[in-house]
Parts: sequence; C-alpha cells; structure tokens
Amino acid sequence: MSKIVAVDDEKMVTSALKTLFKIEGYSDINLFNSTKEALEFLADNKPDLIISDFIMPEMNGLEFLREAKKLYPEVSMILLTGYADKENAIKAINEVGLYKYIEKPWDNDDLLMNVRNGIERSHLLENLRDKIAELEDAKKKLQDYSENLERIVAERTAEIAGIINYCADGILIIDKLGNIERVNPSCENMIGLSASALCTKNFKDIAYSNKSQFKLDDENTEVFLRDFYVVNDLSGVHTPVEISFALCAPEKYVGVIRNVTVQKETERLRDDFIATLTHDMRTPLLAQIQTLKFFLEGAIGDLDEKQRVLLSTMLQSNEDLLGLVNALLEVYRFESGKLELCRTNFPIKDLVEQCYSELEPLAKKKNLNFSVEYEMPDKLYINADRVEIKRVITNLCGNALNYTNKDGEIKVLAKAQNGDFIFSVSDNGNGIPQDDIPNLFLRFSQGTAKKRSTGTGLGLYLSRQIIETHGGKIWVDSKINKGSEFTFLLTDVVMRDKNDCTSSHS
Repeated sequence: MSKIVAVDDEKMVTSALKTLFKIEGYSDINLFNSTKEALEFLADNKPDLIISDFIMPEMNGLEFLREAKKLYPEVSMILLTGYADKENAIKAINEVGLYKYIEKPWDNDDLLMNVRNGIERSHLLENLRDKIAELEDAKKKLQDYSENLERIVAERTAEIAGIINYCADGILIIDKLGNIERVNPSCENMIGLSASALCTKNFKDIAYSNKSQFKLDDENTEVFLRDFYVVNDLSGVHTPVEISFALCAPEKYVGVIRNVTVQKETERLRDDFIATLTHDMRTPLLAQIQTLKFFLEGAIGDLDEKQRVLLSTMLQSNEDLLGLVNALLEVYRFESGKLELCRTNFPIKDLVEQCYSELEPLAKKKNLNFSVEYEMPDKLYINADRVEIKRVITNLCGNALNYTNKDGEIKVLAKAQNGDFIFSVSDNGNGIPQDDIPNLFLRFSQGTAKKRSTGTGLGLYLSRQIIETHGGKIWVDSKINKGSEFTFLLTDVVMRDKNDCTSSHS
C-alpha cells in the first residue's frame, strides 16, 4: 500500500486530488492545506510520494519540499505550478532535485501516470539504498575478514616456520628436477653444509642408494624412498635415512629426511639373530633328512608299508622346513648386502627351457595347459646372475601352477626389447583383490586377505629383492575371476653374443 502526502493552500484542490486518487484505488491519502501541518506529519510518517503546490502563504513549495527532502531524500516529489511559475519550477527541480513538475490545470491521466511512476521510483531508490547499505556492510566485513586472515596467515606461517626450524627431521624443498631450493637447520646439520651451499646443489648430490632410484614425475604426488643414505660433508659419515616427498605446489616437492640409524641397527640385530638361528638349524635338519633317507633306502633293514609312509612324511616335513631355513638365509643375505651377484653372459632361452622342463610334470598332474612363447632369437644372451634369475622364474611359474585351478591355462612369455629382457607369467586363475596387491611382495605375505597360502611368504619377497638388486622391476596385474600376470624387467642386459659385455653391469 502506497502512502501519498499532498499539500495545497486551496481546499478545492486537495479535495479534487482526494477524489481522483480514491477513484484510482489509493487509500492512504494524506492531504494538508498547511505546510506546517504537513511537516509535522512527515516527521513521524514516511511517504512514498509528496505533491506540493508552489505558491503558498506560510512557505512556498520550493521551501517545503527542500525541508521534506532532508527527511526523505529518496522519496519522489511532484511540484504543482501555474504557467507563470514555470521558470521557478525548473529552478526548483535543479536546486532541490525534484522528480517532476506539473502545470495547473493538470491532465488527470498525466497526473496519475506521474504518480504511479513516482511511487515506483521511490521504491526503487529505497531498494537501491538498502542494497548499497548491504554492500557497504559486506565490504566492511570482507575488509575485517581480510585483515584477520592476514593476521592468521602470519601467525600460522610463524608457527610452521618454528616447527620446521626446530623439527628433528631434515626438511627440504626441491623442484621437479631435484634442485634444492630451501632447507631447515636439521637438514643443514645432517648434510654438514649451510643452507646457501645446499641451495646450489641437486638432491642427488646429497643422497644415494644402492637399491633404489630417485625419480619425480607428474603422476606421482607422493614418493617414499627407503634404503637411502646421506653423506655429511664435514665428518664423512654415511647416515641411513628414509625420505618422504609430497607435492606442495606446482612442480615443487617438500621432502622429510628421517634418520633411521637406530631402526637399521635394530633390524640388523634381529636379522643377525635370525640368520644365526637358521644357520645353526641347517646342520641337524640335514642330518635328520639324511638319516630318514637311509631308512627309506633300506640301509638298516626292510620297511613295511606303514613305516615307509610315516618316514616319507617325516622326510617331506623336514625338507619343507629346510626350504624355509634356506629362504630365510637368502633373504638375510640380500638385505644385509652380503650377497654379491655373480653376473655371467648366458643364453636366457636355455634357462627358461630348463625351468619349464622341471615344472612341466606338475602342470600335467593338474591337467594344466602350460606353454612358453619367445619373442627373441634362439641364442640370445643376457648378463645376469643365472642362479638367482632361475630362482625367480621358478618361483613365479611355481606360484602360477599352485594357484591355477585344474584344467586351467598358464602362458609364459620371454622377450627382448630395446636391450631389456622381459619375462611374464599369466594365468586364468581366481585373481588377486586389488587391496592385496601392494602386500604381495612384502616379507611373510601369505596369499590374500580372504585366503592364506601354506607357503613361507618369502618367495615373492625374495624375487623382488633379486630383481631389484639387478636394477630391474617386478610387478603384477590381476583381476578377480580373470587371472593374474606377474612380470619382471631387467634393463640393459641383452647381449649380442656370449662374449659381448658392452652392456653388462658390474
């Protein structure tokens, strides 16, 4: 509902306005013949439109509307004037900022149209004022928030800087190429160089590994390095460390270097204990195995069937236990660095054929379709440790035979590609859940979360150790109910002939 205030010293004019506005549907009409009474009303009542005559005895319309403008600057105001007052009306519009002036006598349609437009203009100006006020309030809040945010960021930055500076672990920031950009004091102490000196170096200048390689790429937002060492430039001490890198900005990585000397010493003591224990177990186990074989061969007399079955079972159990002991010793030798590869140049196809011939009877026993495919010359030589590579091939193929259902299919592929040797074993077995794949190559990992194997859990772990010691990689691709494919890659090992050592690794 719109509130209209009209002032004219002639009662006949105000009466005519009242009748006209009521016919048009306006009900909140406030008419005055005195400017003083009108101002008193306006002091407590906000109108949507003010209409005033120009010539009045107490104060003219220009003076009245100027006072009204002080109270309600956004309300539309219309001045009624005679033709002779036209110049004064234009002056009033310019000085006071009136909405319209209408000459007397007015045209009713023209007056009503200006009334409607004036009311709408008042509402628009009022809404605009409210929006401006809201914007000013929002601007102030944003300014306050910005100031608080800057303060909070400064405080948090100071806290983080303090944490980094007093952190016991070494912290550094590098770019994608490994160039060092920032370090903390612990990193300076660990390397024995100042921050300014370290920031002229590459990460590969301060850390090394005999087993792993350092590489950052766009696909890896996190990289974890184990079996690494950092060298103190002052003391020459080689400190074993584990390093975690995480992407902190585009092509920027933050790395945390943790000293694991105590952990490594604890692991060494544990592994030495296991190695000593398992080594001491081999002698009595070999003695028991040999004794049982003497019994089974009839060295102390003939055996009946029950005795032979019992002794055969005991022999098998002792041989399985000896296999576990030997596997533990092999793992210890690899992890302690006491095993040195005996690299030779040998025909890889002959080795694969040998492993295939030894395992083929097991495949026939389960009625498995066991086949080998080659994508390389018949007399292709590789440079590697023949005994250890045979261990890996036998383990991968043996696992496929054990975990493939009867009447299943196993395919072996051996190929040479750009100086690399690639070996893969695929089956159509039950497959491995994706959640279990990361654990397959860990120590004592036995089967999957749903089904455990009866093995030692060292076969795949030892295979990984052997391949990585050769500088290669081993991995698995598997899908549930479709099968698995185990693959290992030896880089730059292919020889043109037996005597070609140009690509060999020492």
